[in-house]
Amino acid sequence: MNRREDSNRESGVVTPLGEPAPSTELLYVIELWDLSRTTPERTIGRAASAVLARAIFTAAQNEHLGRRIVLRRGGKVIAESD
Repeated sequence: MNRREDSNRESGVVTPLGEPAPSTELLYVIELWDLSRTTPERTIGRAASAVLARAIFTAAQNEHLGRRIVLRRGGKVIAESD
């Protein structure tokens, strides 16, 4: 660790890791559907990799018990909750 990193840590400054990926690179979308299970209510997350998308999907299922969660890649449904 260098002096600058020590100084940032002590002052509470957060150093960014880099620019976020453009949404065009985030091919996977995780959606929370409305209570009637007919339309998406909101997008919970986006991911660039299938592994990360599955992790978000699983976390969303645990966070929103009984709700319909859909994992898509483009127009294709990869997974959905019961």
